[in-house]
Amino acid sequence: MSGSRVERVLGEFRSHDYRYTIVLALLIGVLGGLGNLGFQALIDLFRHISWGGADNFTTRFVAAPVWLKLGAPTLAGLIGGLVIYYFAPEAKGHGVPEVMKAVALKGGVLPRSTVLGKAVASAMCLATGGSVGREGPIVQIGSAMGSTVGRLLKLNTPRMRTVVACGATAGIAATFNAPIAGAFFSAEVILGDFGVGQFAPLVASAVVATLVSQITAGGNDPAFHLPENLTLNDGRELILYALLGLAAALVAVGFMKALHWAEDFFDGLPIWPPLRVTLGGLGVGLVGMVAPEVLGNGYGSITAVMHGELLLGTMGLLLLVKVLATSTTLGSGNSGGIFAPSLFMGVMMGGFLGRIFHAWFPAWTAAPGAYALVGMGAVVGAAIHAPITAIIMIFEMTRDYALILPLMLSVVIATLFSQKLQRHSIYTFKLARQGIDLLRGKDFNVLRRLKVGDVMDRRYDAIDQCTPLMDVLGHLAASSHHESLVLDGEGRLTGILTVDEVKRALPQIQQLGTVLIAQDMALDSPPTLRSDDDLDFAMRTFGKQNIEEIPVMDPEDPSRPIGLLVRHDVIKAYNRAVLEDNLAESASSRIQASMGGRRVTETLGGYVLEEIEAPVSMRGRSLGELDFRGQTRCQVLLLRRKGGDGDGAFELPARDTVLGEGDNLLVFGKSGDVQRVRNL
Repeated sequence: MSGSRVERVLGEFRSHDYRYTIVLALLIGVLGGLGNLGFQALIDLFRHISWGGADNFTTRFVAAPVWLKLGAPTLAGLIGGLVIYYFAPEAKGHGVPEVMKAVALKGGVLPRSTVLGKAVASAMCLATGGSVGREGPIVQIGSAMGSTVGRLLKLNTPRMRTVVACGATAGIAATFNAPIAGAFFSAEVILGDFGVGQFAPLVASAVVATLVSQITAGGNDPAFHLPENLTLNDGRELILYALLGLAAALVAVGFMKALHWAEDFFDGLPIWPPLRVTLGGLGVGLVGMVAPEVLGNGYGSITAVMHGELLLGTMGLLLLVKVLATSTTLGSGNSGGIFAPSLFMGVMMGGFLGRIFHAWFPAWTAAPGAYALVGMGAVVGAAIHAPITAIIMIFEMTRDYALILPLMLSVVIATLFSQKLQRHSIYTFKLARQGIDLLRGKDFNVLRRLKVGDVMDRRYDAIDQCTPLMDVLGHLAASSHHESLVLDGEGRLTGILTVDEVKRALPQIQQLGTVLIAQDMALDSPPTLRSDDDLDFAMRTFGKQNIEEIPVMDPEDPSRPIGLLVRHDVIKAYNRAVLEDNLAESASSRIQASMGGRRVTETLGGYVLEEIEAPVSMRGRSLGELDFRGQTRCQVLLLRRKGGDGDGAFELPARDTVLGEGDNLLVFGKSGDVQRVRNL
């Protein structure tokens, strides 16, 4: 078959969007299953190096000398910190928020270095006792694999997002032998979309990844083997399970608060960043010397609780120490997931309450292990705000349907109460602290990205505060503005004069016409904005006031206006930004589908869309400093960095984006204007 015919057949196949996506999902499933196998092998390798074997971690840790108990996690923290801060910054923390951010805001693009960096840092952390789980790393690793495949095949943005979510699905499914939960995790957490067009590829990836994992692991056993007496004994128990759901929400929110406090604490230490991770490793070693059960994923202790083998006080203590150990591990900047720690906290809380309930009502309550199992799902659901995923995950990890009713009740109550106490999940809270609020959608993030100074009009209508009423009427009649700024003799703002305020004074014109001045009719304490405020804040300010224009004040002298922000200008700026984002996504897809490095030009009614290299005269300066749009009458829609992971990956530029040598700009403007930019 000739080359042209092959290309034609492949092109025709790719044009069938749904079939092509399913085939890609199957491929990602295979890669995810193999990635999970490789990740586990890497963990085992580091355990052999650290403890002399990969099995019976807790036993080996307890038997190790003190210098090894402290030295192994400390050294792993140092090496992991170096990997994270100098090779793969995205590997820091639990990983899922970075995937959510990439899917929502970056078209599914994840750096290729994430696969190796996350695998090495997380494997070292897990192998030496870091109090984390595997789900965060494998989600990020699988997603990065999907992103890499998408970039190699030059997929468009919607397909990129889908294959990234398929990678996350494959990772979860293979890690926990839970294909249904893997698919629902990506739909509920990563994509937020349960449509058939999105869900079918996720299922395909989950099935293949689970199959690969089962074949390579040589079995299909559940993660936890339960005793036979875990069941719902009496309908009255549902009241106790409801109370357990409320307690689970408190545990989940407390864990979130502790984790974010630890992040702030370590980030505030004025030391070399890898040393923060090193200190975290040392802290984990110290905690492990007191309670080795909290190190690693803690599955052995989880099973012991469900079989009723731990005392009441032991479970309460391990719950508190687990929160401390996980917060120290992740807060210091190390790498790992929060799913397994949430399971551990949930089983300890559930077992603790189960023993109390059984002591109070022995005649009609189930064994404490039943409450421990339900507690696992409740804390997970409350932490990640994904009740469907939590319910299905517990079912697939135990293969036991007997407690499905109390599990559903507790998880839903825990999730709802957690959302009431803390609007963000443990995943979205991290993004919210970066100014990215996925819960409020694209509209909010677009407005947060734009600043008042980008939109304000430096021309404004002003009137002296001592202007008589009759002159005020003439001034307003001749003005095109809805409001006039009232200034004193030194140019300071003293109020705003609106047409409505003047209308109220008209009945008194005969009696007070020669007495009233502009200041008498002005709004004395008008709302104001700063040029560095974002448009989300501006729109909320407009919403509180019945005005169309708000003065913008000089940041260095808040009493002096430097411009005016008009409500309809904000709306126009928002619409323009959304259009540019959509153009950018579309252009990115077309460019990535074209031949590598080839310049793309598209004529749109006299305008062109062209990729050009950043002019030498602009390098080393930011787009805001250059006033690129004002000086060139062109708009930079996308930026492609030179080298590293920038080959073929586009990013949305901001005002503070600094241009460098070899950067390529996707420029939109009139043909002549773009030509002048190219010739600079």
